[in-house]
Formats: sequence, structure tokens, C-alpha cells
Amino acid sequence: MLTSKQRAQLKSLANDMDAILQVGKGGINDALIKQVDDALTARELIKMSALETAPQSAKETAAELAAATNAEVVMVIGRKMILYRKNPKNQKIFLKR
Repeated sequence: MLTSKQRAQLKSLANDMDAILQVGKGGINDALIKQVDDALTARELIKMSALETAPQSAKETAAELAAATNAEVVMVIGRKMILYRKNPKNQKIFLKR
């Protein structure tokens, strides 16, 4: 569980990031979950966007993807969502306590 200070730190890190994945009309499927999982393993922090044609809201999509990948939802604003998952083998982001 992330504290508010940790969320703020992650939000500031994600501020300059571009969305690397998009959820479209196909919604969430196994291929998307695999891509999100791989991206979280490589980067720890990812920004995604939900297209207008997506069957679910960005909030629902973020919650479902976080549950499927053991990640945490940092923030959802509009159609943008930020997910975080610590990589114990190759940690790149060190959170404040």
C-alpha cells in the first residue's frame, strides 16, 4: 500500500512520461495483461491511456489491470492511468518512507 507521499513522488516521476500502452475497443485481454506485466517488470512505473472506444472507464480498467498484475494504481485522471509495481530483482525507483 502506497502512502500519500509515495504517491506524490510517483506522480512527479510520471509527469514527464508518455503513455506507453493504450486500451482500445478490445478492452482488457490476455495480451494486454502480458504487455502491462512486462512493462512493469522493466520500468516499475508506467503511464497508460484508455481510448474513447474502450468498453470500461479508465478507473475500472486501471483497477482490473492492477489486480491482474499485482500492481498498484497510483493515479487516474481523465483517460490517463499510472500503475506502479516494485521489481525486487532490479529496483529502479526508491520510494520515500
